[in-house]
Amino acid sequence: MANRQVNHFDVLVVGGGPAGSAAAISCAQRGLRVAQLEGQGFPRFRPGESLHPGIEPLLQQLGVADQVCSQGTIRFPGQWVQWDGPPRFSGFGEDLAGPWLGFQIARARLDAELLQRAEMLGVRVLQPCRARRLLTHDRRVIGLESDSGPLFAPYLIDASGATGWLSRQFSLKVRRHSPQLIARYGYLKGCIDPYEQTPHLRADPDGWTWVARVEDQLLHWTRLCFDKSSPKSRSVPEHLQRLPFAGSIRGADVSWRISAALAGAGFFTVGDAASVLDPAASHGVLKALMTGMQAAQAVFDCLQQPDVQYEAQAQYSRWVRDWFERDLMQMHRFYGAHPCPPDWLEHSARSVS
Repeated sequence: MANRQVNHFDVLVVGGGPAGSAAAISCAQRGLRVAQLEGQGFPRFRPGESLHPGIEPLLQQLGVADQVCSQGTIRFPGQWVQWDGPPRFSGFGEDLAGPWLGFQIARARLDAELLQRAEMLGVRVLQPCRARRLLTHDRRVIGLESDSGPLFAPYLIDASGATGWLSRQFSLKVRRHSPQLIARYGYLKGCIDPYEQTPHLRADPDGWTWVARVEDQLLHWTRLCFDKSSPKSRSVPEHLQRLPFAGSIRGADVSWRISAALAGAGFFTVGDAASVLDPAASHGVLKALMTGMQAAQAVFDCLQQPDVQYEAQAQYSRWVRDWFERDLMQMHRFYGAHPCPPDWLEHSARSVS
């Protein structure tokens, strides 16, 4: 019995990013026994985040709004965009109380606040601890082998990010809607105009660059070249090169893709493990939090009423797929308005239709 208490849970969550922690928190809030695995120690090197004000109610529901939106967090009413014409300011909107404010946050801080909240709610956080091998019975997920030994649960939520741990374990197909796209990103010490107050998105003949101040005297930049072999894709944007580095330049595969199996017998995929669009889609954290929370609700429903599990899997899959397809069409329109649209865009549009 003691071994069962240690190794058996209602749900296992693979991944310690926003999607995984949102899933773990939401499951724990419903009284489920949760184990969450994160393969790396914190802080991890991650891109900075510019969060839309609409994400604040989700942070409140997860119990981390006060920490994330604390006094030291940079707030901003919108961003400057230079894309298909002169620079223009794109605001979030306003109401009688004034402009709606988004906020900038270093991703390491966001990850740490969410994971700490999960642990406070009783989630067994295993970190660093890698998920090594999926455990199945009659093609149904029943647990996994980890650095800490075997862990068992009737449900597993894969929040492993773009690596797609469960998809690789099951050899699941991934539907691709773009060639390989690599986003390079990094941090720079200091700050220069015009980035002191608002983020900037700027198109150029090779792709685009995003720059934002995420902390005092700390700039974050992301660069995406439509041709990943371009020399410009691997360097700091020219107008920022006088600032000293804060860490190294990293790259992430942000090719447009979606898993062919978003849910199945004993599993749900969330965040980038489910689908990926490049950062120009602008709501990666929103997608991470919402898919994590929705998967948690689906797991809870399945545990309470086992006869609804197949419908819950189907509904969740339709919801993620429909969201991805809407975003994909918006990305086609957005890139179609770029001053130098990528050559592959037309072929990608045909693959969607």
